[in-house]
Amino acid sequence: MSRIGKKPVSLPSGVSATVSGQSIEVKGPKGTRSFKATDDVTLTVEDNVVKITPRGKSKRARQQWGMSRTMVANLVTGVSEGFKKELEINGVGYRAQMQGNTLRLNLGLSHDVDYLPPEGVTVTAPKQTEILVEGIDEQLVGQVAANIRAWRKPEPYKGKGIKYKDEYIFRKEGKKK
Repeated sequence: MSRIGKKPVSLPSGVSATVSGQSIEVKGPKGTRSFKATDDVTLTVEDNVVKITPRGKSKRARQQWGMSRTMVANLVTGVSEGFKKELEINGVGYRAQMQGNTLRLNLGLSHDVDYLPPEGVTVTAPKQTEILVEGIDEQLVGQVAANIRAWRKPEPYKGKGIKYKDEYIFRKEGKKK
């Protein structure tokens, strides 16, 4: 049995959900998001609570039960609070700055890297060594942060590169004489 799926998703004040068939649409102060569940689960909204129940006892129905509950919970969190990823830049001369909508990165390459974030995600650089990625879609926010980090991943000897704020870089010792 799914332990995640059993817990109902409560809707905070200012957030409303409507179910039509297998799709659910959640509206909140930050925007609107929707999710289409598979035929293995049933979605119901009652008393500001979204409940997901499996149809049958098959393995696939139990898998979809927990996954669907998590997806609905992410929709509610996204439209009420939003998602945020913080990146840190380490290295001499490495910096980030915003030019209009475009993020310009100086990462020790022969050229500057210009990154235009997709619609629905806002990227800001409050300091030259910090990048903030925010949005209401958790998957898209994570993907944008991963794309930015991929330009210069942190290396284990000096720790230079772009890393997540809470990421630990395992440091290696250099050559010995």
